[in-house]
Amino acid sequence: MFSPYTALFGSPKHLIHLFLTSFTFTFILNMRTFIFKASLVVFLLCLFFVQHISAQDGTGGKDWIQLFNGRDINDWVVKIHHHETGDNFGQTFRVENNAIKVSYDQYEQFNDRFGHLYYKTPFSYYHLVVEYRFCGEWRKDAPSYTILNSGVMYHSQDPHSMPKEQDWPISVEMQFLAGLNDGKPRPTGNMCSPGTHIVYKSQLDTRHCIESGSRTFGRDEWVRAELIVLGDSSVTHIINGDTVLKYTHPQVGGAVVNRFDPAQKNDGQLLSKGFIALQSEGQPVEFRKVELLDLEPHRHAPSKYYLQYFKHN
Repeated sequence: MFSPYTALFGSPKHLIHLFLTSFTFTFILNMRTFIFKASLVVFLLCLFFVQHISAQDGTGGKDWIQLFNGRDINDWVVKIHHHETGDNFGQTFRVENNAIKVSYDQYEQFNDRFGHLYYKTPFSYYHLVVEYRFCGEWRKDAPSYTILNSGVMYHSQDPHSMPKEQDWPISVEMQFLAGLNDGKPRPTGNMCSPGTHIVYKSQLDTRHCIESGSRTFGRDEWVRAELIVLGDSSVTHIINGDTVLKYTHPQVGGAVVNRFDPAQKNDGQLLSKGFIALQSEGQPVEFRKVELLDLEPHRHAPSKYYLQYFKHN
């Protein structure tokens, strides 16, 4: 039977089909719009969060200097006892698997060849980060105290000022140690002072080494060591995020260094600047990160981030 309604709009079944198709299309379109808007909101929130953190940090990671570039040691200078500055005897210091490696596989005998790898530029105020681990076999013809022992020297004399037969640089050391599996504590991040002294607990301390408060770490265990140096005022040692030692006023003085140029050792002189050096003294070790935040440009007008370094000094 003919119906004007059916002629104009079609059958009820057809109308239902049209309605469902239109509803589905509208629903999908709205959902896509909702998902797009939600994704945009999430993206903007993430961007705001990252910018907020960077603003708080004040550096955005850009001010950190990678002293070790992960490829070579072209920016570093070698000085090994019994050898002239620049002579990397036996390729003691080399880069393998994106890490600086101290190795003695080309040594016939150790012969007290204490060595140091110096970054080319001296620094005064800075935050240094070094990640290290002990590996390989200790040289049994090295002194017994050097087993699972290394370190980073700071405020060191220029390696070019060291005679061929000078054994240790006039410097201060953040000493790295690992446990000997004898059940005894052997903390890392200690202070040692070849040709120097420091002020500890408000008193001039002439001991060669002062133990930190760190726990004992095992060999083959990566350790993050941080050193905050503020010129000749304060020094802070940090191990895996924990402050383990603090002292002040590093200065020239004391023994341990031998056959140095007397002009380089003015006892009592405060050390406000110097070179940074990685140590070799008989134990293979790897350094996978050496980076530095230079605080010198921010001393007099520090931003909110840098203020944390100076507010207690």
